[in-house]
Amino acid sequence: MRCVIARFPFHLTKSGVLESMKGVKPEQVTGESVTIGRRTYPVKQVGQVITRQDRRDFSSGEVLRAMTHLGFTCHDLPQTTAPTPVLSPLQQASAMLGAPAAL
Repeated sequence: MRCVIARFPFHLTKSGVLESMKGVKPEQVTGESVTIGRRTYPVKQVGQVITRQDRRDFSSGEVLRAMTHLGFTCHDLPQTTAPTPVLSPLQQASAMLGAPAAL
C-alpha cells in the first residue's frame, strides 16, 4: 500500500511491517498504540522503525492511518483511572470506625 508519512511516499505491506518490527522491544505505551503480532507498540516507535525518520518529523495520526489501512489493531489513548484520594490520619481512623470524617 502506498502511503505518505512526513511528506514522503512509502510502499508498506503488512508482512513488511511485521518483518521490520521483529526483534524490536516495545517501549512503554503512554499514548496511542498499535498491536503488531502479539506486542503493543507506541505509534511513534512504529513510525520511526518503518520510516527510519525522527519521531518529530511525522504525526501519530499519519502512522495510525497507515497501520489501520494495513489491518493492524490501533488503540487510542489509554484509559486513565481516577486517582485514589489520600486520606489524612483522621479520615483514615474515621473510615475504620465506620463514621464519616469531617473535612
